[in-house]
Amino acid sequence: MSEEMKLRKEKLFSKAKNGYDRISEQDLAAMEAYCTLYRDFIDQGKTERECALRAMQLAEERGFVPYRRGMELKAGDKVYISNRGKSVLLAVMGRKSLSEGAHIAAAHIDAPRLDLKPMPLYEDSELTYLKTHYYGGIRKYQWVTIPLELRGAIALKDGTVVHVVLGEGNEPKFVINDLLPHLGAEQGKKPLNEAISGETLNILLGSHPVGESGESDRVKLHVLEKLNEKYGITEEDFISAELEAVPAAMSCDIGLDASLIGAYGHDDRVCGYAALQALFDIDVPEHTAVCVLADKEEIGSMGVTGMQSAAFDTFMHDLCDGQGVLLRECFENSFCLSADVTAAYDPNFAEVYEKRNSARINYGLGLCKYTGARGKSGASDATAETVAFVRRVLDDADVIWQMAELGKVDAGGGGTVAQFMANRNIATLDAGVPVLSMHAPFETVSKLDCYMTYKGCKAIYEA
Repeated sequence: MSEEMKLRKEKLFSKAKNGYDRISEQDLAAMEAYCTLYRDFIDQGKTERECALRAMQLAEERGFVPYRRGMELKAGDKVYISNRGKSVLLAVMGRKSLSEGAHIAAAHIDAPRLDLKPMPLYEDSELTYLKTHYYGGIRKYQWVTIPLELRGAIALKDGTVVHVVLGEGNEPKFVINDLLPHLGAEQGKKPLNEAISGETLNILLGSHPVGESGESDRVKLHVLEKLNEKYGITEEDFISAELEAVPAAMSCDIGLDASLIGAYGHDDRVCGYAALQALFDIDVPEHTAVCVLADKEEIGSMGVTGMQSAAFDTFMHDLCDGQGVLLRECFENSFCLSADVTAAYDPNFAEVYEKRNSARINYGLGLCKYTGARGKSGASDATAETVAFVRRVLDDADVIWQMAELGKVDAGGGGTVAQFMANRNIATLDAGVPVLSMHAPFETVSKLDCYMTYKGCKAIYEA
């Protein structure tokens, strides 16, 4: 190639490079330190309640205080609110008036899982099981024959809330059985999504009977006695419970080079933690910086703790009232980074990806102009000006980033909270960590991409 041709190409062609060819030694060290903190966060937060609690604990350690309606706030003040213990909103007040908008990073802390049905406990053939109802987009065959924990809360009639953790550490685990291959010929003929039905995702809870032979439900009685002894609950208390079956695996480094992290719940706690830690690490920002850790995204963001609820609007309205600013004026001048994961290109399944427009492992924070399904259904589809703004902010902050789509146009799709922020008249762009095996009980992400997502959130807060 002639030198002239080389210079012309360098001037005009896109220059996507593996992040390890671009990252500084200083950032490499910071990346490892950051990912150690992230792994601790995700190991302590296997449910949205646990993530919310840990986020508030970390916030208070860094000077955040619970927001009280009407309290006077000045630049640099740090406040947060808890929405029913399942989502958290935090803010660092900026130098500029909220009439000039806020800079927001919105992520979600719920993850695909198995919830217990309201009356889950039963005995059959002297084995005791729990009936489940899966939450979010799972591939049901991935949840059988893996160790599970039970976590969540049980609200008693007297108003007491009992926090439940079963299967942690060296405690006995739980499992969902599968059919042995010797008898699985007919099951093996079924399509992958039908081989395991939702009604067979029943958790094995025990097998030891108590009492006299010939009595009914002796194993179920034994299980309930153990639960009553530990938590003071009865079978009827399951009616007002939120108990989740989650994988028992802890996070770990993946690969001989330890360049990846494997864990349950990267989607979307990997972005939630990035948005949270970035908020902790900023000084007094020009625009008020807001971090949203929402619930219910995996089932459409509905519900009182989801992004479609009025909780975010109420929080922002209160902050605006303190400055005599109209909420609608604040929103129309705000920017939101919808911090949610994207699909990482996997060469083992190349047929569903469009390689030129897929996120790549180790290429940094993945920006998605639109998500949605097929014809962009369910997407907010950011404007060109919004994308240009983010490009400029990230480049100025030396953030390694890439553009991405979820997969081939007709292969499927998915959504984020972006559409609900955009519906509020807030300029919004999706951005997040590329994930391998998304929605599986054990997902994989790149340390470099995790760290660059943190740097990206911090750059947006500081812009």
